[in-house]
This record gives sequence, C-alpha cells and structure tokens, in this order.
Amino acid sequence: MNLTQLNAISPIDGRYRNKISKLANYFSEEALIKYRVRVEIEYFIALCEIPLPQLADFNINLFEDLRKIYTDFTAEDAKKIKDIEKVTNHDVKAVEYFIKEKFDILGLQKHKEFIHFGLTSQDINNTAIPLSIKEAMNEVYVPQYNELLERLQELVIEWKDISMLARTHGQPASPTRLGKEIEVFVVRLKEQFNLLNDIPNAAKFGGATGNFNAHKVAYPSIDWKEFGGKFVQEKLGLHHSFPTTQIEHYDHLAALFDTLKRMNTIVLDLDRDFWTYVSTDYFKQKIKAGEVGSSAMPHKVNPIDFENSEGNLGLANAIFEHLSAKLPVSRLQRDLTDSTVLRNVGVPFGHTIIAFTSTLKGLNKLLLNKQKFEDDLENNWAVVAEAIQTILRREAYPNPYEALKGLTRTNEKINQSSIADFIDTLEVSTEIKLELKAITPSNYTGV
Repeated sequence: MNLTQLNAISPIDGRYRNKISKLANYFSEEALIKYRVRVEIEYFIALCEIPLPQLADFNINLFEDLRKIYTDFTAEDAKKIKDIEKVTNHDVKAVEYFIKEKFDILGLQKHKEFIHFGLTSQDINNTAIPLSIKEAMNEVYVPQYNELLERLQELVIEWKDISMLARTHGQPASPTRLGKEIEVFVVRLKEQFNLLNDIPNAAKFGGATGNFNAHKVAYPSIDWKEFGGKFVQEKLGLHHSFPTTQIEHYDHLAALFDTLKRMNTIVLDLDRDFWTYVSTDYFKQKIKAGEVGSSAMPHKVNPIDFENSEGNLGLANAIFEHLSAKLPVSRLQRDLTDSTVLRNVGVPFGHTIIAFTSTLKGLNKLLLNKQKFEDDLENNWAVVAEAIQTILRREAYPNPYEALKGLTRTNEKINQSSIADFIDTLEVSTEIKLELKAITPSNYTGV
C-alpha cells in the first residue's frame, strides 16, 4: 500500500498534510538523511582546508562538485541510502558508504577514507538535527508566527476604542478595552519570542566520547577542539557544545522546546478567550456558502477553528514537554533513547503550525457585534462603584467602600438612575457630584 493522506496513521501526514507539508523538508526521513550527507561533505571539505597532509593535494575546485552531492540530493538518493542501510543496519554508516560511492564516480578513490574520519555517528546526528531545527524555525515556524502576530497587532489597533465589560472569576469587573485585551497576548508572545533568540542552536562534535580521541592520536599536533568549534560555528552556523559525552547534552534544545511550549500555551489561552467571546455573542462569524456547522442543528456556526487550535496545541505541548524532560537525561556516556525520540521532533512542530493556522483562520472569521458590548456595559452599572468609592477616598469621605458595598451588593438592579440617586445623597460638593455622574461603564476604562 502506498502512503496517502487517506491511509496515513498520523493526521499530520494525513488530514493536515497540506498545512504542514513544508516541514517535510526538515523533519522527514529523507530530510534527515540529506542533512547527514550535508554535514559529512562539509566536514570532509573542512579537513581539506586544514589541510591534513594526505589531503593537501586535493583540488579545491572540486568542493562545489562535492557540495552538489547534497544540494542536488534526490528522493532516489535517499532510497539508495535506505537500501544500503538494510545491509549495514546502521543509518549513518549507510550515508558514509553512499558518499564513498559518489567519490568513486568523481575519481576521488584515494581520499575516501577521510569521509567520516575519526567521527562517531552522533557527530553527524547531533549536528544534522540541530541544523534542521534551526532552519525549520527560520523558514517555517517564524513566518507562521509572524503572520499570526501581525494579525493580532492589526486587531489591537482596529478595536482599540471598543469598551468592554471585563470579567474576573467570570463576574462583571472594571471595564477594559478589547484592543488592550488582545495587546496582552501580543506582548506575552513577543517577550517569549525574544527568549528564543537567546537560546543557542547547540551541536555536539567531538568523536566517540567527546574528546577527539581518534583525531588526536592520528594528528597530535592539530588543535582539534579549535577545529571542532570553528567547523560547527562557521561551516554549520551552530553553537559548539564542549565538553560533552558521546552525545549532545540537549540542555539548549530543551530550553527551546520549553519556550515553544510557553508560546503555545499563550495562543491556547487566546483561543479559549475568543471561544468564550463567541459564545457570549460578542462576535458573530463569517458564513461560508456550503459549510455546515452541525449535522443536526442548521442554525449553528461553531467556533471550530479555535477548538482545533486548542486541541493541536495540547498535543504539541505534550510532546514538547516529553522532549525537554527526556533528552537531557542519558545513561553514562550515552544510551540510545534520544535517537528514537529525536525522530519525532517534527511532530510537535506540525501540530503547532496546524494550530497557528487555525487560530489565524478563526480570527479572520470574526465579526464584531458592537451592540452586545454596549448592552453588557449598560446592564452592569455596578462596575462604576469602584470609581465612585475611589474618588470619595480621595476626598476623605467617611467609609466610602462600605457605602458603595451597601448599594451594590444586593439583588436589586443597578442602573444609571440608581447610581445617580445614590450620588445625590452624598455629602459632597456639586462639582464632585458632577464628576461622579460623568463616569459610565463605557468610559471607565483606565489608560
């Protein structure tokens, strides 16, 4: 059976494939193989640039031919490596043999043994995977995040003057403004995103147990630590973790996943707020011809985009949490548990992209029901009690809180008239009474 969107087990590769297809360039098996080939080729070139004595006569004009091995990498190349792996039962060794075959074709047989020279497989995996994550972040995640953020920033401006009743503990509270409430999420997201820029894209590169043992015994006069740092930083654009065991310690990767999880939690919080706003009729939703909201109730237009986002963010965060908790823990100099876990790193990215897309879709379907905002404020005049008692405090009026508590903590309806009548009973100047009567639920919105 050929894999299709209809028979895929994961909805990421099935139902939602069209939304996350770009991630396949970074997190698929083929992508991982390509990144491994890229690291191996760049490592060989770096050895030539030292140069090692045996590579001193290597024609530097062939470097671009070597780079074409990964820049022109095809699905057939990936399949060839998988076929080799069936024999070797080792994925990175299969990559090495594949490149050696390419060297044969290029007439570079005498240099073949410097492919993967002195390395262990984790020198390749622990550079290839961080590199794929870095490029996926820059080329897929960040553009999607920016699109969502920009839409939120537009809504901050569009709705900056929409007064609304706040609710704390689900109860009417001091009024606020819709644009400001969205700005809360904008600032939260920006602050967490800034933290992402402080997290290094770290990679391990140091031989079998991180000490460059094989390199040093073969070429003791070369500063291999300096070479490794320069290779990882300048050739791959990553941060060189040193010292390490056989594997990257993953602390920085865990920090990345934890930050992405927090950003997802902020978007999830936003999803739930907008779901609530829709349920309280603050927003209508644009109707698309042919769509069905309920199989039984024809009138329904459900906030399914925010619900879809919330569900996918929950899945993403569960996996991010496992990755950040598991990866930094390894028995002694290494065990293999990180390998199978890292193969799933694209899954939470996939659920995150699906979620961001759904949230954006939900925001773009909203139709502001301004009358509902105004009605809620008009029906909750009790919220100006805070303003009145604060001004009375300013004027040293005796027991202002208690006076307002007696007015508002009843089951009687509080409205503009009853508030005005109460103000008239206060022993304050006419000027103060006019100041108090000018306060309404719609204009008592702070800064």
